[in-house]
Amino acid sequence: MSAAILQGVPATTIDTDIWVDLPVRSFGRLTAIVLAQGGVMLAPTVGALADDSLVNFLPRVDGLGDFDKEFRGAKIIRWQGMRVPVLPLESLIKTKTAVARPKDLAHIPIIRQVLKFQNKGA
Repeated sequence: MSAAILQGVPATTIDTDIWVDLPVRSFGRLTAIVLAQGGVMLAPTVGALADDSLVNFLPRVDGLGDFDKEFRGAKIIRWQGMRVPVLPLESLIKTKTAVARPKDLAHIPIIRQVLKFQNKGA
């Protein structure tokens, strides 16, 4: 949901999902980064950073193409002085539909409304 929030969707989230193009067996590299930054790992794919924010490293994202294809279509957002690639709202709708958890399905109408509003302004 962080990608949606950065694009203007009025919502909250507990963690930031980061899609990484690494096989699960290489996630130790991500653990090393989290630990080097003063964080701790709470689960094999979930880290708590030094500022207590949570990151969830995803080896795949359901409902979308492969990482390289989706990365090429990423939207660049300026966040905390950095250029950050995020999945566009249309892609977030696809993955939330594919996952189909109640909380994901609840987000879809809100994302669609923001997308509709943004497209009117374009």
